[in-house]
Amino acid sequence: MSTEIVTRLKALKLHGMASNWPELVAHCRHAALEPEQLIEQLLDAEGAERNVRSIAYQMTAARFPAHRDLVSFDFEASAVDEALVRKLHTTQFTEAAHNVVLIGGPGTGKTHLATALGIEAIQRHGKRVRFQSTVELVNALEAEKAAGKAGQIAHRLGACRDKASFLS
Repeated sequence: MSTEIVTRLKALKLHGMASNWPELVAHCRHAALEPEQLIEQLLDAEGAERNVRSIAYQMTAARFPAHRDLVSFDFEASAVDEALVRKLHTTQFTEAAHNVVLIGGPGTGKTHLATALGIEAIQRHGKRVRFQSTVELVNALEAEKAAGKAGQIAHRLGACRDKASFLS
């Protein structure tokens, strides 16, 4: 019976419930959980599973060149304003629909910081992020112009509401 339930949960794409079902049933039998408590725990498990899958999907969709965080950034060796970067790390600028453009020569940490901000935006604040280097963006704009479809990328970027785009 239990395997049938797991199969049905998977068929309904309730993978969090399916993976936690055997453990919760065993716990329910030993702890004499009320049906409402069992359902609540199943819903919690499903919500957690969906959150993990969503973050994994958004991390892939963002197309970061590598995983970076602020912990590994050397503020001592950089001329970057640490207080400003830490403020940007909260992603409050996205609530006001402001942009952040990182400018500097090669090896100054632009990509590292943009990636760290983007990862934080996805993992802690539920934002959708798309990382592009300036070179990639310029090439895409040139290709769009050559194809006679100028303005589509600008329109898509302008239409982003709950997204954070990082250019490096």
